[in-house]
Amino acid sequence: MATHFHKKPNTYVSHVQIKVSNLERSLEYYKNIIGFDVLEQTEKAAAFTTDGKTSILSIEQVDNALPLQRGQTGLYHFAILLPTRKDLGNFIQHISHLNVQIGAGDHHVSEAIYLYDPDGNGIEVYADRPEEQWIWNGNTVYMTTEPVNFRSLLNLADGHWNGLPKGTVMGHIHLSVSDLLKSEEFYTKALGFEVVTRYGSQALFISTGKYHHHIGLNTWESLGGSPSSEKSVGLKSYTLVLDNEEQAEKIKGHLKEMGHVVERFEGASKYGGHQEFSTIDPSGIRIVFTLDGE
Repeated sequence: MATHFHKKPNTYVSHVQIKVSNLERSLEYYKNIIGFDVLEQTEKAAAFTTDGKTSILSIEQVDNALPLQRGQTGLYHFAILLPTRKDLGNFIQHISHLNVQIGAGDHHVSEAIYLYDPDGNGIEVYADRPEEQWIWNGNTVYMTTEPVNFRSLLNLADGHWNGLPKGTVMGHIHLSVSDLLKSEEFYTKALGFEVVTRYGSQALFISTGKYHHHIGLNTWESLGGSPSSEKSVGLKSYTLVLDNEEQAEKIKGHLKEMGHVVERFEGASKYGGHQEFSTIDPSGIRIVFTLDGE
């Protein structure tokens, strides 16, 4: 597995924070079905881990939460990257025993399983193919969606599922945005991402360091949409790791020049690092920036 895509100097997603309607129900789901361990838990929130030290996902209960509405901007899915193809085979074997409803896609660069948590938050669990097998045409990477070869994956499975393995990371986040052009300008000009794939005029995939994507952006269900209410389930924020202070200052400057608010953001280190500052993207999605990362 190529791990350098989720390390500095790349800008990558390290942590996702989700709002849920019932903490106990979501704890059970993320522990028993997805395979996380709990790093920390309070009355209204929990942080999940795979290595016992860092959290890549946290959930927070919103009382009397509003459900997700079609047409809103926010989370399309967050994507949990497993270290190996065998790990994906073991995950598939595990969820098949639980009769969980899934979707699947072979994207050539990766093989992916799709699920929804009890509140309808989208989740992808995937494994990358070796990067030498990815097909680049200049600065564009070939991605497609074809049926997953479940037999081939299950042939690798050994029946030893002990939850998400160490080395699991937050591979990427895919966002539902209201305006693709404004989003492209924001993520490339303000934050320094590069567009690596486009799906017509409705979706694009961006990365740093020639990954197939650290962030996906689409308007499939959210064109012209507004962000969901703070009282709704869904995405609360996601965290991007920056390389150094110089990059952080540069991004702050770009954000201010482009009219975006830059806020100081204090966060507990176990929630994905000591957070430095945050902003809101053009679709109303909160991004937290940290220098704490590998």
